[in-house]
Amino acid sequence: MTDKSAEHGRTLPRAMGGGAARQGFQDGFRSGFVCFAGRPNVGKSSLINALVGEEVMITSAHPQTTRRAVRAIMNAPDHQIVIVDTPGVHRPRTALSERLNDTAAQAFAEVDVVGFCVPADEDIGPGDKFILEQVRREAPKARIVGLVTKIDKRGRGRTAAQLLALSALLGPEHDVVPVSRQSPEQLSALAELLVSLMPQGPPWYPTDQVVDDSDEARVAELIREAALSRLREELPHSVMVVVEETQRKKDLWVVYASVYVERSSQKAIVIGAKGSVLREIGTVARSRIEAAFGVRAHLDLRVKIAKDWQRDPKQLDRFGF
Repeated sequence: MTDKSAEHGRTLPRAMGGGAARQGFQDGFRSGFVCFAGRPNVGKSSLINALVGEEVMITSAHPQTTRRAVRAIMNAPDHQIVIVDTPGVHRPRTALSERLNDTAAQAFAEVDVVGFCVPADEDIGPGDKFILEQVRREAPKARIVGLVTKIDKRGRGRTAAQLLALSALLGPEHDVVPVSRQSPEQLSALAELLVSLMPQGPPWYPTDQVVDDSDEARVAELIREAALSRLREELPHSVMVVVEETQRKKDLWVVYASVYVERSSQKAIVIGAKGSVLREIGTVARSRIEAAFGVRAHLDLRVKIAKDWQRDPKQLDRFGF
């Protein structure tokens, strides 16, 4: 459910509403939307976590970890920046891939700034150019800023060469900056640049909110992150997590969740010998849930089969894609 803001011509989250968003709005306050674009696994989600200061997005070394457009919120006395984390754009191979690309395209249409990301440790190639074409088509009014990510993996010479290559790709009118989630100075410089490119306007969300997502969706992603970490290369893209029910019991949060895979052989891998792998996933996920929400948690995990769900439009609808 959303309201329309005639002033900005943009869909306004009901978390604030048109009138509430203007309460306390001061002259000079800047607010707007940013989206990071790039190939899968260029460090977009890690960068968002670093900018916001909390682990609001799951991360993994596996490409296509991000499957939904989640909004993280940077708050300060003089600005609010909403960062939309999207799936990495890629050439689709399944129905899921096509829908992930559609999700990214929809996010591009809303934003004021697109941070176009390329990693310092990989040459710019056809995939980057393909994504840039997508961005320019889907976000014709957005300002594009070039970001060279993962610079801690390469020396200054390599980083400088990549900055020049990215500048040549984007054009001289675009800002290009190096970023590393491990460098507070670079994160601060990037935040200042983003703020300078935002229009003046009211906050879109309550100023104490850091993510626009339900608790159940965040829990499901934390469980999937734990599964990706444990399963590594075995079946990352086949795993889907759905939180079926949650219960509050005094100081304990009980979560019932299903881990879906596509085949019976994959189910056996997730469960492991005598349930060992599933227990490991549950232990890691529980600790991350407790850290994220500040509560004691108990997980009840079940592994189920949704045959070929990545290619089945009906099952994708069921999972909310």
